[in-house]
Amino acid sequence: MRLPRLPRLAAAVLVLTVAACGGGGAPDASRVRQAAARLDTLVPRWMARTGVPGVAVSVVHGGQTVYARGFGVRRVDSDAPVDADTVFPLASVSKSLAATAMAAHMGSGTVGWDTPIQRLLPNFALAYPQAQDNARLSLGDLFAHRSGLPDHAGDQLEDLGYSRNAILERLRHAALHPYGSYAYTNFGLTAAAQALAQARGTDWPTLSERTLYQPLGMAHASSRYADLAAQANRAWGHAQIGLSYDSYGASPARYAVQQPPRQPDAQSPAGGASASAADMARWMALVLAQGRWQGRQLVHPAALQAALTARPGGAYGYGFNVGPDPHGHPSVSHSGAFLLGAHTAFILWPQADLGIIVLTNAQPRGLAEAIALAFGEQALGDVADGVPSADWLAAMQARMHDMYRPLGRLAGQPAPAHPAPPQPLARYAGRYANAYYGDAQVVLNADGTALDLVIGPAQVRHRLRPRDGDLFAFDLQGENAPPGSVSAVQFSLDGPGRMQVEFYAEDLAHGLFERVPDDQ
Repeated sequence: MRLPRLPRLAAAVLVLTVAACGGGGAPDASRVRQAAARLDTLVPRWMARTGVPGVAVSVVHGGQTVYARGFGVRRVDSDAPVDADTVFPLASVSKSLAATAMAAHMGSGTVGWDTPIQRLLPNFALAYPQAQDNARLSLGDLFAHRSGLPDHAGDQLEDLGYSRNAILERLRHAALHPYGSYAYTNFGLTAAAQALAQARGTDWPTLSERTLYQPLGMAHASSRYADLAAQANRAWGHAQIGLSYDSYGASPARYAVQQPPRQPDAQSPAGGASASAADMARWMALVLAQGRWQGRQLVHPAALQAALTARPGGAYGYGFNVGPDPHGHPSVSHSGAFLLGAHTAFILWPQADLGIIVLTNAQPRGLAEAIALAFGEQALGDVADGVPSADWLAAMQARMHDMYRPLGRLAGQPAPAHPAPPQPLARYAGRYANAYYGDAQVVLNADGTALDLVIGPAQVRHRLRPRDGDLFAFDLQGENAPPGSVSAVQFSLDGPGRMQVEFYAEDLAHGLFERVPDDQ
C-alpha cells in the first residue's frame, strides 16, 4: 500500500499497491457478519486512541446492507449522536460517485470516456506545447488525472475565492507536466464532469441527483453544500487543537469544531458530495452489481468497468483507485479528506461482492482506512477470527504523517542572524498582476509600519514579514497548507518592479507577479 505525497491536503488518496498473493471468491456470509459485528468494539477502541468525535460505517455483501451504524457525536461540543443516517461531507470519495454518474450517461454512442472535452466544453484549454493535445484531451484523461495538470491544480484559486467557471478558465495558465502523466487534481476532474452536465443542459448537482441519488433512494445525499448545511442530522468537521507536524498522531488528540466549515461547491464533482453511511451502502451495492439496481441497469456496465480498471502503468481508473489490498485481494477504493475537518474511505472487493465505507468528522489521521482494512482481512479470512494481523491504525497514521509536513523553504528555518534591512516599505506597495492568480495588492497598514499582500476575489490577506533585504515571508494556514507552512516573497524593484511568491507558483510564470504602473 502507498499514499502519494500530497503537497496540499485537499484530498487524501488510498492506493492499495502490493504484490498480489491472495485470491478472489465470495466469503462466507457468516464470516462477513462476524467481522462486521466486531466493528462494534473495534471502532470505539480506535476512536478512543485518536480522539475523533464521530464515525459512521456501513457494510454491503451480496447486494444487501449487512451493517450500518454510527458511533460518537456529530460535534464535539454536543451530545447529539452519530447514526447510520448522519450526513457527512465525503471529500474526495465524491470522485467515485461522480465517475458512477458519468458512466450512467455513457453507452449510447454519443459520449464516452474517450470523448474529447472540447466537444462538450469548447472553451476549455490547457497550456500544451502541442495544439493537438487540447483536441484529444478526453473526459477519461481528466477523470484519471492524466491531463498533465500539476498536483491539485486550481485548489489555490478556490481558496482565493474564484468561482468554478473562473478556475476552469484560468487553468490554461497552469504549468503542465507532459500529457498523459499522472498528477492528482480536483479541478481537472471537475472540468470533465461540468462538461457532461452542460451537455445535458443542467448543472452537476442536479445531474448527480437525477442520475444517482434519486434512483438509488439515497435520501440524504447531495452535491450541494447548502443541502448538507440544511441537514439537522449532520456531522460537523473538526480540526485538531494545536496541530503541528510534531504533534500529529497524539493519542488521543483534542478536537474543536472547524469554523467556518469547508464549503467545496466549486469542486463539487471532485470533493463536494455529502451522504450518510446508509446512503453509501446503496451506492456500493450498485457498483458491486455492475450498475444494476433492483432489476434495472442504471449504469452502463462497460463504462463502469472502465472506471474500475487501472489505466496502463498506474493504479487509478476513472475516479477509483485500483489494486490489490494488503492481502492480495483485487479491490477498488478511494479516500477523501479535508484539512478543515473530514476523512472518509471505502474499499470494494468486487470478486467477493463485498464493500465497506467509513465516514469520520475529523481531519485525516488514518482512522477511516484502518477500520476498512481491519474489517476486510477479517471478512475475507486472511487472519484468525478476531485477531488482526497488524495495527492498521498505527500503520495508516504513519503513512499520513508526511502530509502534515510544513510547506515552504523557510518553514522551520531561523531568521538570519544579521539580515539586511528592507527598503522603505512604501516602495513595495502597489498593484501586481499575474494571468493565473489575477491582481494582487501590496498595501501599507494604517500606520505605515507593515505590509500586507491582498489577493483574489475573497481578498485573502497575508501579513508580510521582512526577512532579509527584499525578501519577505508570510505564514500560511487553511485547507491547502499544513500548520507551520511559510511562503517566501522575493521583490525586485528594478524597473517597473515585480515579486515572486513561492506559494502561488503553479502557473506558467511560477509565481511571478509584474508590478502595474500607477496610471494603469
